[in-house]
Amino acid sequence: MGNSRLTTRILMEMENLITKSSTGKNITSRFQDLHKSILRKHYNAADVEIDYHKHRIKMDVVLNDEKYDPKTINMVIPTMPVNLFYKDLCCFLKSCLQKDVKSLAFYASLLRQHTGRDITLMAL
Repeated sequence: MGNSRLTTRILMEMENLITKSSTGKNITSRFQDLHKSILRKHYNAADVEIDYHKHRIKMDVVLNDEKYDPKTINMVIPTMPVNLFYKDLCCFLKSCLQKDVKSLAFYASLLRQHTGRDITLMAL
């Protein structure tokens, strides 16, 4: 039961952070980094650019994970360029949230980084 509460808490806090980060007229560079991190995780993208005025997201999605190593400079990686249109950034980013254990750990680290609080301790 504790795991279920922790999962719910992490996802709820992420949704709150996404709402806070995407509703303002001037989105800070810190919030832009948050948005890119969420998209990179969800789409397995090597590079993400968000055009907030044109409502466009451009990214290079990695096609073969075996050749991708985020710790090294990768000169040859099979990627596919993707250009997405979004109507509402907040809803779009929330739809990218996943419930698997690896994603939840990633979201907990994002929350710690952007709020300064450890969500795993708050859920106990």
